[in-house]
Amino acid sequence: VITLGVKGDGGRSNVLVSDERLAEMGFEISETGRGGDVTYHGPGQIVAYPILDLKPDRRDVHRYVRDLEDVMIRVCADYGVKAGRIEGLTRTWIGNEKVGAIGLRISRWITSHGFAFNVNTNLADFQLIVPCGIADHGVTSLEQATGRTLAIADVEERVIDQFAVVFG
Repeated sequence: VITLGVKGDGGRSNVLVSDERLAEMGFEISETGRGGDVTYHGPGQIVAYPILDLKPDRRDVHRYVRDLEDVMIRVCADYGVKAGRIEGLTRTWIGNEKVGAIGLRISRWITSHGFAFNVNTNLADFQLIVPCGIADHGVTSLEQATGRTLAIADVEERVIDQFAVVFG
Protein backbone atom coordinates (compact mmCIF):
# COMPACT_ATOMS: atom_id res chain seq x y z
CA VAL A 1 0.00 0.00 0.00
CA ILE A 2 1.24 3.47 -0.81
CA THR A 3 -0.28 5.98 1.59
CA LEU A 4 -0.70 9.67 0.97
CA GLY A 5 -0.77 12.25 3.75
CA VAL A 6 -2.72 15.46 3.96
CA LYS A 7 0.11 17.97 3.46
CA GLY A 8 -0.10 19.97 0.23
CA ASP A 9 -1.07 17.57 -2.54
CA GLY A 10 -0.87 14.70 -0.06
CA GLY A 11 2.35 13.54 -1.61
CA ARG A 12 0.83 12.65 -4.97
CA SER A 13 3.58 14.62 -6.73
CA ASN A 14 6.07 12.29 -5.04
CA VAL A 15 4.53 9.15 -6.54
CA LEU A 16 6.82 8.44 -9.49
CA VAL A 17 4.60 6.10 -11.52
CA SER A 18 0.98 6.28 -12.65
CA ASP A 19 -1.90 4.92 -10.61
CA GLU A 20 -2.49 2.45 -13.44
CA ARG A 21 1.10 1.17 -13.28
CA LEU A 22 0.86 0.85 -9.51
CA ALA A 23 -2.34 -1.18 -9.87
CA GLU A 24 -0.65 -3.45 -12.44
CA MET A 25 2.14 -4.03 -9.92
CA GLY A 26 -0.38 -4.89 -7.20
CA PHE A 27 -0.13 -1.64 -5.23
CA GLU A 28 -3.04 0.24 -3.76
CA ILE A 29 -3.01 3.98 -3.06
CA SER A 30 -4.69 5.00 0.15
CA GLU A 31 -5.34 8.60 1.11
CA THR A 32 -5.15 9.06 4.83
CA GLY A 33 -5.82 11.71 7.43
CA ARG A 34 -2.32 11.70 8.86
CA GLY A 35 0.35 14.32 8.45
CA GLY A 36 3.32 13.77 6.24
CA ASP A 37 3.82 13.06 2.60
CA VAL A 38 3.83 9.77 0.67
CA THR A 39 5.08 6.54 2.20
CA TYR A 40 5.00 2.82 1.57
CA HIS A 41 3.56 0.06 3.77
CA GLY A 42 4.31 -3.52 2.85
CA PRO A 43 5.59 -6.92 3.86
CA GLY A 44 8.66 -6.87 6.06
CA GLN A 45 7.65 -3.68 7.85
CA ILE A 46 6.29 -3.19 11.32
CA VAL A 47 3.53 -0.61 11.08
CA ALA A 48 2.49 0.60 14.53
CA TYR A 49 -0.42 2.96 15.03
CA PRO A 50 -0.53 3.64 18.79
CA ILE A 51 -3.70 5.18 20.14
CA LEU A 52 -2.71 7.17 23.20
CA ASP A 53 -4.21 9.94 25.26
CA LEU A 54 -1.40 12.45 25.69
CA LYS A 55 -3.30 14.34 28.40
CA PRO A 56 -2.38 15.60 30.88
CA ASP A 57 1.41 15.22 31.08
CA ARG A 58 2.49 14.42 27.49
CA ARG A 59 0.79 17.26 25.59
CA ASP A 60 3.83 17.96 23.45
CA VAL A 61 3.74 16.84 19.81
CA HIS A 62 7.51 17.19 19.38
CA ARG A 63 8.14 15.04 22.45
CA TYR A 64 5.75 12.40 21.15
CA VAL A 65 7.55 12.30 17.79
CA ARG A 66 10.97 12.10 19.50
CA ASP A 67 9.65 9.28 21.70
CA LEU A 68 8.50 7.28 18.64
CA GLU A 69 11.92 7.84 17.07
CA ASP A 70 13.51 6.69 20.31
CA VAL A 71 11.55 3.43 20.24
CA MET A 72 12.98 2.62 16.80
CA ILE A 73 16.49 3.78 17.79
CA ARG A 74 16.39 1.45 20.81
CA VAL A 75 15.20 -1.50 18.72
CA CYS A 76 18.07 -0.95 16.30
CA ALA A 77 20.46 -0.89 19.26
CA ASP A 78 19.01 -4.22 20.43
CA TYR A 79 20.38 -5.64 17.16
CA GLY A 80 23.75 -3.89 17.45
CA VAL A 81 22.87 -1.16 14.94
CA LYS A 82 23.54 2.51 15.66
CA ALA A 83 20.53 4.55 14.60
CA GLY A 84 19.72 8.15 15.33
CA ARG A 85 18.23 11.41 14.15
CA ILE A 86 19.15 13.91 11.46
CA GLU A 87 18.54 17.46 12.59
CA GLY A 88 15.56 18.99 10.82
CA LEU A 89 14.26 15.65 9.52
CA THR A 90 11.73 13.74 11.58
CA ARG A 91 12.21 9.96 11.30
CA THR A 92 14.76 7.38 12.39
CA TRP A 93 18.00 7.05 10.44
CA ILE A 94 20.90 4.65 10.06
CA GLY A 95 23.55 6.98 8.71
CA ASN A 96 21.85 8.96 5.93
CA GLU A 97 19.24 6.29 5.20
CA LYS A 98 15.78 6.18 6.72
CA VAL A 99 14.85 3.02 8.59
CA GLY A 100 11.64 4.36 10.15
CA ALA A 101 8.99 6.83 8.99
CA ILE A 102 6.50 8.70 11.16
CA GLY A 103 3.11 10.07 10.11
CA LEU A 104 0.71 11.21 12.79
CA ARG A 105 -2.67 12.59 13.51
CA ILE A 106 -3.44 14.03 16.92
CA SER A 107 -6.92 15.25 17.74
CA ARG A 108 -7.83 16.49 21.22
CA TRP A 109 -4.49 15.01 22.30
CA ILE A 110 -5.52 11.50 21.21
CA THR A 111 -3.00 10.00 18.80
CA SER A 112 -3.65 7.92 15.72
CA HIS A 113 -1.48 6.69 12.89
CA GLY A 114 2.16 6.27 13.92
CA PHE A 115 5.26 4.76 12.37
CA ALA A 116 6.54 2.27 9.82
CA PHE A 117 9.78 0.48 10.70
CA ASN A 118 11.66 -1.31 7.90
CA VAL A 119 12.75 -4.75 9.06
CA ASN A 120 12.96 -7.11 6.04
CA THR A 121 11.28 -4.69 3.64
CA ASN A 122 11.76 -4.95 -0.13
CA LEU A 123 13.62 -1.67 -0.53
CA ALA A 124 13.11 -1.68 -4.31
CA ASP A 125 9.45 -0.77 -3.69
CA PHE A 126 10.61 2.64 -2.44
CA GLN A 127 11.81 3.41 -5.98
CA LEU A 128 8.16 4.03 -6.89
CA ILE A 129 7.97 7.09 -4.64
CA VAL A 130 10.02 9.86 -3.11
CA PRO A 131 9.64 8.57 0.46
CA CYS A 132 8.33 11.27 2.79
CA GLY A 133 9.17 13.77 0.06
CA ILE A 134 12.90 13.49 0.83
CA ALA A 135 14.81 12.93 -2.40
CA ASP A 136 18.37 13.33 -1.14
CA HIS A 137 18.40 10.50 1.44
CA GLY A 138 18.00 6.76 0.93
CA VAL A 139 15.94 4.12 2.65
CA THR A 140 17.32 1.10 4.49
CA SER A 141 16.13 -1.77 6.64
CA LEU A 142 17.26 -3.51 9.79
CA GLU A 143 17.99 -6.56 7.62
CA GLN A 144 20.35 -4.54 5.43
CA ALA A 145 22.05 -3.00 8.47
CA THR A 146 22.58 -6.34 10.24
CA GLY A 147 23.26 -8.42 7.14
CA ARG A 148 20.70 -11.02 8.16
CA THR A 149 16.99 -11.73 7.81
CA LEU A 150 15.16 -11.14 11.07
CA ALA A 151 11.96 -12.78 12.26
CA ILE A 152 9.27 -10.09 12.26
CA ALA A 153 7.69 -11.58 15.40
CA ASP A 154 10.98 -11.20 17.28
CA VAL A 155 11.39 -7.59 16.19
CA GLU A 156 7.74 -6.88 17.08
CA GLU A 157 8.47 -8.10 20.61
CA ARG A 158 11.44 -5.74 20.80
CA VAL A 159 9.25 -2.86 19.57
CA ILE A 160 6.67 -3.65 22.26
CA ASP A 161 9.37 -3.88 24.96
CA GLN A 162 11.04 -0.63 23.92
CA PHE A 163 7.69 1.13 23.55
CA ALA A 164 6.92 0.16 27.16
CA VAL A 165 10.30 1.53 28.31
CA VAL A 166 9.94 4.83 26.45
CA PHE A 167 6.28 5.42 27.30
CA GLY A 168 6.39 3.92 30.81
